[in-house]
Amino acid sequence: MTKIRDDHTKVHFRLEADEDGWPPVSVESLWAVDLGDGTVRLDNTPWFVRGVASDDIIRVDVDDEGVYWAGETVRASENCTIRLIVTKDGGSAAARQTVLKAFHRLGTTGEGVEQFRMVALDVPPDADLLRIRKLLVHGEAQEWWHWEEGCVTAAWRATSEN
Repeated sequence: MTKIRDDHTKVHFRLEADEDGWPPVSVESLWAVDLGDGTVRLDNTPWFVRGVASDDIIRVDVDDEGVYWAGETVRASENCTIRLIVTKDGGSAAARQTVLKAFHRLGTTGEGVEQFRMVALDVPPDADLLRIRKLLVHGEAQEWWHWEEGCVTAAWRATSEN
């Protein structure tokens, strides 16, 4: 079992690839805070797992080797997970950093990964959801990125009606 602090552990999520072979991994591991009652609070943004976001409370099963495996979501956090494949400048480190800065100004946090030219955004409920959606749509129209909703809330879905 891997830990960054005494209360943090890795929680493993099993993934199934779609007909295009995405995601390119069968398991994703996310940092989480062990709440001591068979649940954890996710403490980072997922790259591939759908339907969960940072700060969600997840029930876990611990196997014989001490590995935490994700179960059902006990309480959703109201955070959203949005993922982008950055195409501008070939998805370079500078392009990914520019994307992160642009969305950070609207209230998100996130990180990029070189291997897949990806940026994963954690969008809290108090972020400027409408402006974030407008920037996502604009950037896709400009062919700067492709994006997907990894986990969204009713408040996020309401922005598509504007």
